[in-house]
Amino acid sequence: FFASNTSTLPITGLAQASARAENFVGIHFFSPVDKMKLVEIIRGRLTSDETVARAFDYVQALGKLPIVVNDSRGFYTSRTFGTYVMEGAAMLGEGIPAPVIENAAMQSGMPVGPLAVLDETALTLSVHVLDQTRADLAASGQTYHPSAGELLVERMVKELNRPGRAGGGGFYDYPAGQKKRLWPELRPLFEKPGHAWALQDVKDRLLYRQAIETARCLAEGVLTSVHDANIGSIFGIGFPGWTGGAMQFIYGMGVAAFLQRADELARRHGPGFVVDAATRSAIEKHQPVY
Repeated sequence: FFASNTSTLPITGLAQASARAENFVGIHFFSPVDKMKLVEIIRGRLTSDETVARAFDYVQALGKLPIVVNDSRGFYTSRTFGTYVMEGAAMLGEGIPAPVIENAAMQSGMPVGPLAVLDETALTLSVHVLDQTRADLAASGQTYHPSAGELLVERMVKELNRPGRAGGGGFYDYPAGQKKRLWPELRPLFEKPGHAWALQDVKDRLLYRQAIETARCLAEGVLTSVHDANIGSIFGIGFPGWTGGAMQFIYGMGVAAFLQRADELARRHGPGFVVDAATRSAIEKHQPVY
């Protein structure tokens, strides 16, 4: 088989360059590869069962933990993790102080704050993905509507010349021989002293946004099992271990209570928190029975 390590580009499109598209598969490793056990295997539209099975065996032979997802932009892990970092950026744009966002994330059990993650992966990469998504949809006659977080990251790169850690600094400064620190200009640029916020709301937005996107992936068939959703969220994107995984976070809270809180967040913070009928159905359909 022939595999791509892309974390975003649809495998079905890449397979068009192959004379044997049925042998083309996605094998998405996570960085740092020596420490991250999860590997996301992506089945393209034409990928054969044999190719998926061989990729699965290959990943296990490497001592890694495979999950299998169906092809779509961002697959499961990159798509869902993107909601985490962009929700953090969106809150910064609303006027919530950067230290509050970062600390709330870690208090919730995330290993790294969303702004720090954006810096590490490079803000320029996020903007490149945004530009590519716009171009791809435009080519098919569609218009992409960026989220508030994506627009803020784009402003950081294109207007404020803050490309991320590798480029000298992004949301953080990196003085030589010292610990990183939040860029002081974030405060005058983005904070709004009169903007009211609650710490629990900040925590909930970061976790609920990921859980809802996970449920959407299940509803759309990107994910095919709650098991892969939970394993992928904990070992791939660092969703808090105390939850049992992104779907178990929903079930542990109780579906009715989760949906009620999601509806509250949707009314106040936009469509990222909307749980549509198909997603509600998927949540209920896959609910474990003990």
